[in-house]
Amino acid sequence: MTIYRLFDEPVFPDPEEADPDGLLAVGGDLSPQRLLNAYANGIFPWYAENSPILWWSTNPRLALVPSELHVPRSLRRMLNKGVFTFTLDTRFEAVIRRCACCPRPEQEGTWIVDEMIEAYTLLHRLGYAHSVEAWQGDDLVGGLYGVSLGSIFYGESMFYNVPDASKAAFAVFVEQLRKWEFTLIDCQQTTRHLLRFGAREFQRFRFMSMIREGMNAPPLEGMWRFDDQA
Repeated sequence: MTIYRLFDEPVFPDPEEADPDGLLAVGGDLSPQRLLNAYANGIFPWYAENSPILWWSTNPRLALVPSELHVPRSLRRMLNKGVFTFTLDTRFEAVIRRCACCPRPEQEGTWIVDEMIEAYTLLHRLGYAHSVEAWQGDDLVGGLYGVSLGSIFYGESMFYNVPDASKAAFAVFVEQLRKWEFTLIDCQQTTRHLLRFGAREFQRFRFMSMIREGMNAPPLEGMWRFDDQA
């Protein structure tokens, strides 16, 4: 299986050329054009410190259709009680930095290295990357971030300091995306947590077909706000 090396031109090989684990290419940079080209082709960067940039296209691919969101009863009760409040795009850099510091089971260190933080913060300033924040009073206690193209949201990472804060933020955010007629949320990796929300695995050909359809939708540009906060 060939692993491609990327150079200056921000282009990628066919995702079908990825190895069985999903590794497609190595090298290149994290410029906005390359990152946006990657997402538009179902590819994402994922690597550790002291490693070259690795580009992946996993198959099957976990994704969530917003209309298929399932909110567990206990989480729904918590949302109804107003335990948390939520905002969009008010603390992007704080969210990504806390995602980088969030401990994860069976994982040492973080893949959200400094150059990733810089690259996605720039995408946020350009209007392509967005964050969701969960608050208790004035305390930022959970959140998530990702990239938006057309009617597709590419989820990257989430964190919580208080139990259920990230789950609550995710549920409220997916409902907002449904209202905005988003068609798919890319979850990248299969986890029991996301499966419980209604995400399911798609074979690459189907996932890519949904991305191509979603890219035809007009982008939702600028800073995002929940409808009730606009």
